[in-house]
Amino acid sequence: MKILFLTDNFPPERNAPATRIYEHACYWVKWGHEVTVITCAPNFPEGLVYPGHRNRWYQVEMVDGIRVVRVKTFITANEGVALRALDYLSFMGSGFLGGLFQWRPDVVVATSPQFFAAVGGWALAGVRRLPFVFELRDLWPASIAAVGAMNGSGVLRSLERLELFLYRRSNAVVSVTESFKKDLVRRGIPAEKIAVVVNGVDLPRYSPRPKDPELTDRHDLEGRFVVGYIGTHGMAHALGKVLDAAERMRDVPEVRFLFAGSGAEKVALVEEAKRRDLPNVLFLPSQPKERMPRIWSLCDVALVHLKDNPVFGTVIPSKIFEAMGMGLPILIASPKGEASGIVEKEGAGMWIPPEDPDALTTAVRRFRIDREFYAGCAGHSLAAAPRYSRESRAREMLGVLEQVVAGSATYG
Repeated sequence: MKILFLTDNFPPERNAPATRIYEHACYWVKWGHEVTVITCAPNFPEGLVYPGHRNRWYQVEMVDGIRVVRVKTFITANEGVALRALDYLSFMGSGFLGGLFQWRPDVVVATSPQFFAAVGGWALAGVRRLPFVFELRDLWPASIAAVGAMNGSGVLRSLERLELFLYRRSNAVVSVTESFKKDLVRRGIPAEKIAVVVNGVDLPRYSPRPKDPELTDRHDLEGRFVVGYIGTHGMAHALGKVLDAAERMRDVPEVRFLFAGSGAEKVALVEEAKRRDLPNVLFLPSQPKERMPRIWSLCDVALVHLKDNPVFGTVIPSKIFEAMGMGLPILIASPKGEASGIVEKEGAGMWIPPEDPDALTTAVRRFRIDREFYAGCAGHSLAAAPRYSRESRAREMLGVLEQVVAGSATYG
């Protein structure tokens, strides 16, 4: 099968959409399929083109057997509304045009969270008379409203109409959570056209290991109990509350809060930590994918932290599965939902209410002091990882694409 995939993000970018698409595509290529990914020059989230890349009109490279076509876009940092809208719209147009020049694929797939990429994918599939699959990674634009970036505006209502149009016109929707599927069904999208393929972990890459000695020494983490937040530092994550917890734990010098990654809130968080003079907070920059297991190895607990808004009870952060692969207990601070349900069902850690520094402080103290509880969560976390393997998820999604191409896609 020949698969054409439109996505705004792809390695060497390191966010969840880039990782999911890359790892799925690697398995598809391994199983004998042809995959072409149309994307832009890597720049997320700082809005700076990565070294070794240029923002050209059209360039082709092979990445682990995947044919990657990079097209020119308007590039800006992942912050603000107007400039990001121009970024998204430019990829919609250039991605569509780039797709016109590819050898005839069997199916076109496009992914959110910014669904202007999906608009380009739908238009491309329509012009070339191909089936179209919408991979739904986020309830966008609902998530925009949830972080306060756009509230009650006519633009928001227009985006919601466009969202529903894309769901209806796709041959299938692949949702990353059951909650997203329920939301679509509630709004009139037929359940039989929505498949659920949750995120997972690439087990050959993530596995338990001792703390990396070089990084431990460099960052003075020997003998420390490290609470690690690894991922995007954005408006959806309310990480200022984690700084509040760190301030409450000045009296526990053994504990360190490690932040690794980048995002729209990163600079403000670093400045705030400096202003408060928090000696127990460490910031690391975003890391290349191959270094991520080394960063995870520094952590004693994986922190998942989301804003206190019901929308974020519908998401499942992919860092949960990476933590499982590493055998780490998970401390999740989020609205009750699918992510907290997975952690609690698997016995992989502890749920606490979102944006509650006191609850976060209490939980960290328990993980550090109660070694039996800690060991139990770590063991359950590692045991759960095979149930969320990336290989099985890639096979599930491939099955959806094969059914769409065969004209027999129903998922109930």
